[in-house]
Amino acid sequence: MKKLIMDKDQLIQGWIKRKIITDKKIISAFQELNRENFILEEYKDQAYADYPLPILAGQTISQPTTIAIMTSLLEPKEKNKILEIGTGSGYQAAILGKIVGSGGKIISIEIIEELAEFAKANLKKENITNVEIIHGDGSVGYEKQSPYDRIIITAATPKITDELIGQLKDYGLLVAPVGYDIHSLVMTKIIKQKNTITKHEFGSFSFVPLRGIKGFE
Repeated sequence: MKKLIMDKDQLIQGWIKRKIITDKKIISAFQELNRENFILEEYKDQAYADYPLPILAGQTISQPTTIAIMTSLLEPKEKNKILEIGTGSGYQAAILGKIVGSGGKIISIEIIEELAEFAKANLKKENITNVEIIHGDGSVGYEKQSPYDRIIITAATPKITDELIGQLKDYGLLVAPVGYDIHSLVMTKIIKQKNTITKHEFGSFSFVPLRGIKGFE
């Protein structure tokens, strides 16, 4: 069966119709960014196809709808400081950078140096200047610039550690695909409110495994 190749407008209008995204700033970020600048040359004709694509080092850029769902669950706001664990091609970080604006900041950690450099080059194509990419082990977070308004993990993680929750601000949010089996992951949203942690689950997803000392390797 031939896969459907959509264009950007078709993709976004489908999300709006299905109420996957309702926030106008999130919609605008997806409209403004060119996903083709975050994928390999040989896949540019599939930039807006709704499935994952290979990037470098055996990794993938997530399917656009998965990125839209995670962005919506994260509830990013203008001026937020957000930690992203797993930079990949830099597309998710760029989306968040657009949303938080010049008063906000995205700190994105990538354990694979080749991907970190790839993402930096991609962000330059879109003139995104409020994203800092760090080559390192994001499975432990990034204490140096904590606390964060939001944390997003863009790889399969076995659990949400207390260490990461500790790097969230009060009333902060964390979104991640969670599960000890990478083939059975649940999209999970954590809300930190004073001494209470609230967890919400949003269905099954598939992701490459998180690397690092708190990941799968």
